[in-house]
Amino acid sequence: MSSFKALVATKGEIGPNLAFTDFAEADLMEGDVTVRVTHSTVNYKDGLAITGKAPVIRRWPMIPGIDFSGRVETSGHPDFKPGDLVILDGWGTGETHLGAYAQKSRVNGDWLVPLPAGMTPADAMAIGTAGYTAMLCVLALEKHGLKPADGPVVVTGAAGGVGSVAIALLAKAGWHVIASTGRAEEADYLKGLGAAEIIDRNELSNPGKPLAKERWIAGVDAVGSHTLANLLAMTRYGGAVAACGLAQGMDLPASVAPFILRGVSLLGVDSVMCPKPRRLEAWARLASDLDRDKLAAMTSTIPLESVIETGKAIVEGKVRGRVVVEVG
Repeated sequence: MSSFKALVATKGEIGPNLAFTDFAEADLMEGDVTVRVTHSTVNYKDGLAITGKAPVIRRWPMIPGIDFSGRVETSGHPDFKPGDLVILDGWGTGETHLGAYAQKSRVNGDWLVPLPAGMTPADAMAIGTAGYTAMLCVLALEKHGLKPADGPVVVTGAAGGVGSVAIALLAKAGWHVIASTGRAEEADYLKGLGAAEIIDRNELSNPGKPLAKERWIAGVDAVGSHTLANLLAMTRYGGAVAACGLAQGMDLPASVAPFILRGVSLLGVDSVMCPKPRRLEAWARLASDLDRDKLAAMTSTIPLESVIETGKAIVEGKVRGRVVVEVG
């Protein structure tokens, strides 16, 4: 395949100009592994890239898409051979390195992880970067020493990709999960994933007090700004919040009070440059811990041609759960 279908973004005056085109394999970037991409997904970050709402794309022209699964075609890397099924999340893919919304990608083999046994490429992208990030948040809370017997856990942006997977993982582990959402109509969906309580995001999204009534021992936050500040202010003594997103904003209008008066910890979670051993641990846990029926319940599937409209919809808060993109 000397050329293949790809979504290419070029720099425009107001946001990127996007077009599906035939892309020459010779124009792929450097790397020691070429992958035939079979599936991708639409994460919130992909929506920001597609709409230009945030400067995710830092090299032009760019093929967007921050993660993919597929089959190795050629490899000069010792860990992979032709035919191997692999996953890629992050490492600047879709930002500075040509990304996932294309039928082929050439990347550094160190960025890849093998597809876990018993998982299909479609399963991997039903999880995607959002679900892998949710697992990193759960691992961060566990490594901090927190467990279900210590009290409830709150999950913000609950109907989104990170939130949906986090609820399913935490509920299966025995946590009492409090789901925060601005979409009241999704209550049954969230309870189906394992949420025990639903709260309106307005309880958390407005300016609050430096310290408030203690409500939970742990949290997973993909929202940031006032929401994260309020989560911290309401966290019980010795608890922790794993923060991984900025849907409300990059600011953190909080005080030191939760940290110095209640011993609360803020655990930063990065998925892009996460070291490979931690990635392997996260994917192994996802393969063993994530209920596949619940994964299916939160997942929809679209063709590559629908990525642009879905990217716009996810930024507008109109996408529930996870979206698999069939690239082939």
